[in-house]
Amino acid sequence: MNVVTLIGNLATDVEIKDVGDNKRVANFLLAVNRLTKDGGADFVRIVAWERQADLCAQYLTKGKRVGVDGYLRSRTWEEDGKRRRDIDVVARSVQFLSPMSEEGGEVVPFEPAVA
Repeated sequence: MNVVTLIGNLATDVEIKDVGDNKRVANFLLAVNRLTKDGGADFVRIVAWERQADLCAQYLTKGKRVGVDGYLRSRTWEEDGKRRRDIDVVARSVQFLSPMSEEGGEVVPFEPAVA
C-alpha cells in the first residue's frame, strides 16, 4: 500500500509549469516537523497536477501550512554522466490549513500553539 499523509509548512514558493496538452504541474518543498526530542524537520518534495496545481499556485506561498494526502513516486535520470534518484510525494489532495485573515480573504501564516 502506497499512502502518504503529511502536515507541514511550505519551505518554498510553489513553482508551476505547463507540460503540454493543457496539463500543468506544481512543485513545492514541504517542511514536516520531526516528533523527536532533537526536533528538526524533514523536507519533502510535493507534486500536484491539473486543477490542484492551479489552486496551489494561486493560494500558497512559502510559510503556509498545508495537509497533503498522496503517494510516493520514485524517479531516476542521468545528469552529467551520473545516475540521479529522487522520491516525491504526488498529491491526491492538498488541504490549506493556514487561517484566512479578516482583511480581504488573504491567507496568513499559521503558527501552532506551543504547550
